[in-house]
Formats: sequence, structure tokens, C-alpha cells
Amino acid sequence: MDIRETLINFMNDQAYKPMNIGELYKIFDIRKKDMKGFAAMLAEMERDGDIAKSKTECYGTPEKMGLILGKYQGHQRGFGFVIAEVERPDVFIPADNVNGAMNGDKVLARILKEENGGKKCEGEIAKVIERSNKTIIGTYQDSSNFGFVVADDKRIAQDIFIPKADRMKAKTGQIVIAEITQWPEQRRNPEGRIIEILGNIGDAGIDILTIIKKHKLPEEFPPNVEAYADNINEEIPKEEYARRKDLRDLTMVTIDGEDAKDLDDAVSVQVLENGNYRLGVHIADVSHYVKDKNPLDKEALKRATSVYLIDRVIPMLPKKLSNGVCSLNPKVDRLALTCFMEIDKNGKSVDHEIVESIIKTNERMTYTDVTKILRDKDPEIIKKYEYLHEDFKNMEKLCGILNKKRMDRGAIDFDFDECKIILNELGKPIDIVPYERGIANRVVEEFMLTANETVAEHFFWLNVPFVYRIHEDPDEEKLTRFSEFAYNFGYAMKWGNEIHPRMLQEVIAKVKGKKEEMVLSTLLLRSMMKAKYSPECVGHFGLASKYYCHFTSPIRRYPDLMIHRIIKEVINGGLSEARNERLTKEVEIASKQSSDMERVAMEAERDVDDLKKAEYMSDRIGEEYDGIISSVTNFGLFIELPNTIEGLVHMTSLDDDYYVFDERHLTLVGERTKKTYRLGEEVRIIVSKVDLATHEVYFDFVEKEDEEENIDGKKNENEDEKEYTVKDLNELISDDVAK
Repeated sequence: MDIRETLINFMNDQAYKPMNIGELYKIFDIRKKDMKGFAAMLAEMERDGDIAKSKTECYGTPEKMGLILGKYQGHQRGFGFVIAEVERPDVFIPADNVNGAMNGDKVLARILKEENGGKKCEGEIAKVIERSNKTIIGTYQDSSNFGFVVADDKRIAQDIFIPKADRMKAKTGQIVIAEITQWPEQRRNPEGRIIEILGNIGDAGIDILTIIKKHKLPEEFPPNVEAYADNINEEIPKEEYARRKDLRDLTMVTIDGEDAKDLDDAVSVQVLENGNYRLGVHIADVSHYVKDKNPLDKEALKRATSVYLIDRVIPMLPKKLSNGVCSLNPKVDRLALTCFMEIDKNGKSVDHEIVESIIKTNERMTYTDVTKILRDKDPEIIKKYEYLHEDFKNMEKLCGILNKKRMDRGAIDFDFDECKIILNELGKPIDIVPYERGIANRVVEEFMLTANETVAEHFFWLNVPFVYRIHEDPDEEKLTRFSEFAYNFGYAMKWGNEIHPRMLQEVIAKVKGKKEEMVLSTLLLRSMMKAKYSPECVGHFGLASKYYCHFTSPIRRYPDLMIHRIIKEVINGGLSEARNERLTKEVEIASKQSSDMERVAMEAERDVDDLKKAEYMSDRIGEEYDGIISSVTNFGLFIELPNTIEGLVHMTSLDDDYYVFDERHLTLVGERTKKTYRLGEEVRIIVSKVDLATHEVYFDFVEKEDEEENIDGKKNENEDEKEYTVKDLNELISDDVAK
């Protein structure tokens, strides 16, 4: 145990009372020559938030000092919340008590009022531990003596003052990046200097570029990474042909979206003499080129995931690999890692084999064409791929068997409507069309899920360091609230000491096709945890699976790449004790980095979707639509249209009565008329306003005659701080293996 840990344990002791540095010198018998180093260590621990110092120069852990360590979440009106690192209620911070903290900062908060009678816990920012916003993206405004930048992120309430000498000739209305040179204090705004001018509002592509910059996503690969990729030999070495399993004669295909270029998985299905299926999932062997700690690997870990922003991709790996040598393009030899599984008629995997292979895919199939073959029985497409027709039919049968097995064990399958945003050549949204999750998508999904489970279980029992995909049990308090709400619709839920996913699956099945389906599915989804990566295998609740990992997309996800590396080391001689020890640390780092960057990617993808949806609706002001109430809040009602766009009917536009928010039943009730707005109620709206700066759409109600109330739900409690969308959460929870 090191001295830092010893200090923290000492300060956490029940009998400990905060001590000054002199008292700590005596307690720990610090000699004169070591005092300077000890004081420096205390200062470092204070900077890290491990300990805190009082006004009387006494030290203790934050908890002992009555402080909460957490992340500050700002609001455009100046107030904010501290989300604690430990499990406890959020702390409300009034505007006067923010004390210079900015959105995203790591802070220590002092509690002033504990939660009482439904009122939120209130506090003040005692200290900013770590600043989150070194740079700010926003719109520059000039004045006679100085300029200032209004942040695009509305959670940053303060404008950044820019001295004339530091404006870099920026003009009013330009989108800029400002570096903060002086942090804000209680009644003083931050100061900064312009370091980059991105362009003018309205310039083509400036909107998405701003989001990329806001989330600090990398636009280009460093020169040394590109140079390393360019030097990769595309020829497969002869020794690889000699030592790998040659599967080039095995019929296999890739199945992806029309615009996919990073093809990292292929599938094959054979029917064996005993009636079982031999499923082959063949994954691009990216780890052959991206070796441990080479420049490609370091950059891939930093990015951790590819980011898909409607009309562009920010890849994890350079195009030479992602679209070239690693992509399983048809009719060319490729290195792969193959997982063969023998599956019986009940969907049980009775045998499996994981091998390094050389493959040659027969066709680059699309979801559209495979769906036309299997569902539509399209004679033209069937004729074109006649030699594969029987394989596709067997894939469909095996998909049904695997899906039934998964559903029988209690896996939860959320099936929300998703839409695709179509842009023209100028980046303007021209249409929003439903995204079909057809039979072809389900075939690939089931095969990838099965391979991921097989690989995870295999390596769990080998007891080697590994990156698992985990999904913990739902929050019981949230689930209780959902249960109460579902009971109002006649759906009873009961659980004992253990919550089983089958219980939730049954609710999803019962509401299928009913008008309350969307609201109950969404509220259920919100009561669940978010999936993440972990070195510990604790199972995947949503999939009702004891063992799960991500093995199938090493081109675009770092955990898959690391897993491939571990697999190859194990099957080629095993792990030494030293390597095992090193890997244990590496999988922990990779798990955290991948989980963090996955959320950044999802936030960026959501921001771009919201931006383009708002832009699409800005041309439709005054048009009427039918929609359903998808969320009820204390500031108004969110309405979802069939094209998945949501807009807010603000409380101020409900001028026929004074409406009161009933949080328990998620309704707004008129005080005088008792008129009630409920989740899922079908309504008619008119598009009244669009705020392109905040990506927000506003509706007004079009009153119907003889209106009746209904049911349903979705969205966030906070008007300015949206959480993950249903699509985001669904991907996190159900591991949809999106292509």
C-alpha cells in the first residue's frame, strides 16, 4: 500500500478529525528533508480531489469535510447541478453559488440544504478540481473596446471576453474557437483569445464541423499514423498462407448497408449430415496490421470507435486499412479470425472452434437485396444470386432458431422506429425516411450476437484478461416507478430478490402493437442501465446472457481489436505471467476509454441528427402534423411525429388554463378545466418555431373537436439537457451490431 492510499485510509477512519500539515508531519513521522515532498504530495492529492483543505488549512477526505466530488452540469440560465461520483442525489447549484465553475468541470460542492419534502438538495461550488473546457466554440460578437464569444454549448452560460489584440481579426457573426486564458470567478466572465476561425454562419458544412470541434473529435490522422498505414504491404505473406486455415473455397458473403465501405464481417452457413448447422462468422484480422503499441494502435485506442455523422465517417483507422486491406471486399484474399459454431435445432451451440484463417468472400451483399430474396421473393434478384439462394434460406432458418432461443431465455428486444436523414449534395436535409430492420438485418444481428457470446464464454473459462460488454441489472428505484406507471395500464410486474429480464420482456410482448407500446417501451428503457465495456464479466441483462463481448467489428471498435489480439496470443502459445499482468492493466484502460469515447460518439451523432432534423423542420413552419405526446415535463409536452422528429409544446402556449405537472402519473392537468394531457395521447400540431442554434423545434396544438385523451411517452426531464435518445439507448443496451 503506497503513502497516498495510507493517508486516505487514515483520513477515512471514523475517529479522524481534520488536521493541518504540521499535525500530519508528526503523525506520519515525516523527517525534515522529506517535508517538501510530503507537502507536494498533499497538494497533488488536493488537485486530484482525493482530499480537501478547509479555510483553516486542515486536510480531510471530501466526505469528512462535508464536500461532494462530482461533475458540474451547467444550464443556460446560470444555475447547474453537481452529479456526484458516488451514488447519491444530484446537488442543485443556484447561479449565485456557481463560483466560476463551467459545464463539465470536475468540482467539489458543499451541501447547504439537504433534500427536504421533495425539494432538491442545494449547495455551492467550493472548488474547481479540473477544468473541462480549455477551448470554447461559439459565435464572435465585436464591440468598440472588446469582443466576446457566445458559446454554442448553451450549458456554458458565460460569454468569453476577448481583448482586441487577441481577436485574430474575427468579425461579428463568425464561428470561432476561443482558448480560455483566464478562468471565470464569482462575478467575472472568463477571458480568452481566438485561436481559429471556422467560417461564417450558413457556410456549407460549418454546422457539422462545429459539432465535430465541439466534441473534440479528430478530423485527420497524424502524419506519422498516415505514413505508417501507407507503408503497409497489401500482399499477404506466404507464411500466413502456410500457417492459417484456408477457407477460400467456403461459400461466404458480407451483408451490409449500401453505403458501407468498412466491411469487417462475413458469414457462412452449412447444414451438416446430423441436421445441425455450422455457422461461420469470419471477422477481418485487423490485429495483424495494428500491432500492440504501434502508431496505428495508439491512435486507435485514443479514438476507440468510428463515428458516423449522417454523410461522413470519422474512422478509428485510416482508410488504407478500414476501406482497403482490412475490408472484406469480394473475391479477394483476406486475413480473418473465424469462429465456427455447430448449432442444433434448439439453437444450442454444441461445439465451436476459433481459428486464424484466410478467406475470400463470394459477394458483397446488401440488406436490401437479401431482404428482397427472403421476404419479397424477388425473381430478378434471386436469379442474380441463384448459387447463394439455398444458403440465404438456411440463414433465415438458423436466424429464427437462434432468435427463439434468445427470446426463450428472456432477452429483451426493443423494436423502436428509426429513420434515416437524407441530405442533398449541399448537406441540406431533403427527406427523413423510415429505416427498416428487415430479415437481412436480423440474420446478421443474430449471427453476430451468437459469435460474441461464444467467444466471451470461451475466454471467460480460460480465465485470461479480456474486455467484456456488460449490462448491469436495472436501477430498482426506477424500475419501481416504471412498475407503478405500467400498472395504470393494466400491466402488473412482480419481482423478488432478483430481477430477471424475462419479466420485462413479457411487458414488451404484451404491449406490442398497442397504442401504449411506445410510451411503456421507452420508460422501461430509461429504467435500465447503459451497457459498457469492463474487464469483469458480470453478464448482459438486456440479452439475458451470462457472457458477452464485442468480437465482430475490429475495424471500428477498439475492444474488438484488443480481443482479437488476446485470442491470437492464446491460440499461438498462451500468455506468459508477465504478459498476463500487463494485459490486466491494458484491458482496464481500454474498457474505460472505449466506454467514454462511445458516449462521446453517440452525443456527437445525436447532435448532428438533432441539427438536421431542426433544419428540415425550419422549412415546414406553419405545416400541420399528427403526432403523439412522447414526454410530459414541468415545462411542457414533447410531441413525436411519425418521422421521429420531436418538438416541444411549451407550457406558455397552453393558454386555455393553468396546467399542473403530475410527476407520478406523467400528466399535465388543467386547474380549472381538469383537462389532462397524457403520455401517448394522439394530438394534432402545427410547427410554430425552429431554433437552429439550439436544434430545438416548437409546436402549438391544433384543437380537434370532441378531443379525447389517451396514453404513451419519451424524452428528458430537462428542456436544455437532453439525455441519450431512444435510438442511442437501444444501441447501448441491445448491442444491435449496427452496420
